Formats: sequence, structure tokens, C-alpha cells
Amino acid sequence: MIRLFVAIPLPEAQRERLRTLCHGVRDARWVAPESLHLTLRFIGEVAEPVAEDVAAALADVRGEAFPLRLHGVGHFETGNRVRTLWAGIDKSAPLNLLHERMESAVRRAGVAPDSRRFTAHVTLARLKPSPPRKVGGWVEANAMVSGAPFTVDRFVLFESYLSHAGAIHSPIEVYPLGAG
Repeated sequence: MIRLFVAIPLPEAQRERLRTLCHGVRDARWVAPESLHLTLRFIGEVAEPVAEDVAAALADVRGEAFPLRLHGVGHFETGNRVRTLWAGIDKSAPLNLLHERMESAVRRAGVAPDSRRFTAHVTLARLKPSPPRKVGGWVEANAMVSGAPFTVDRFVLFESYLSHAGAIHSPIEVYPLGAG
């Protein structure tokens, strides 16, 4: 079995900008700067033939390069407990279109539809389920954070290995986008 996800890698300048936010929440497990990315679709564990089908289907996804910009922070909750801290992305029609095309390709490859609504974000930290008040100060202090626009010119199929130090991501295939 292979654990897969599709993501947009972040340029060094954006990773460095986000690295400056990665402190100030007790017991948070901050994502290493080299692992920061914008997930388009978490696929999960699949058999090797399915992984090959996914890689082939993603090769058919077309799109133009487009700009994105980091903007704001937030958190995801489950049952009024915070599990994830994230940096947001400005609304982007080209990003949503790329996501729809990629999702369609993954489904054609035999992967079940994603049950979650796509929310463009970069995961910064994971927490043991915690009350929202634990992260309120961090969210408030960083609510207006933003970054310079950057160009999305590719997306990547990654394999993810879970280790005691965190997930290790290895690119399987890079899919370029047009010059726009």
C-alpha cells in the first residue's frame, strides 16, 4: 500500500514566511518548513496499481499557471476541539478549477470522492484535541498575516511516510501547468 496526496509545493520565500508563525502554541507539533504545502487532495493508502492509475490520470489535468497569495490563519475543529492550525490562501478561481480537474482525474482512477469540502490552506501544526481558547491568542496575533503573491506553475503527486518525527513527503510525479 502507498499513502498518497496531491499538493502544490510552496516557494522558499513562502515557506520562510510561514516558518515565522510556527511558535506560541504549547504542545503544537509544527510542520517542518520543507514539508509545507497546499494540499489539493489527500488520497490515503491505495494499492500500487491504483497509485499508477492516479499518476496516469493526473497527467491529463490541464491548466494555466496562476498567482496565489497567503492570507490569514485559522484552525480546524472536531467536536469543539482544535486539531489543526493553518495559514489561509486568498480566494482563487484558477485554484478551484485546478482542484475540480484534479478531483475528477483522481475519481476516474478509481479513488472514492472526497467527503470533505475543499478549503485551501497550508497546515502549520497539529495538536492533540484542545479547546479553542488554547489557540485564540495565536489566531488573533496572526489573523492579518499575508505573503507576496507567488506563481503556481505545477502540482505534485506525493507519497507520504509516517514517522515518529512527522510525515516525510517524497514526490512521485510533477505535473507542470501552462505559462498562462
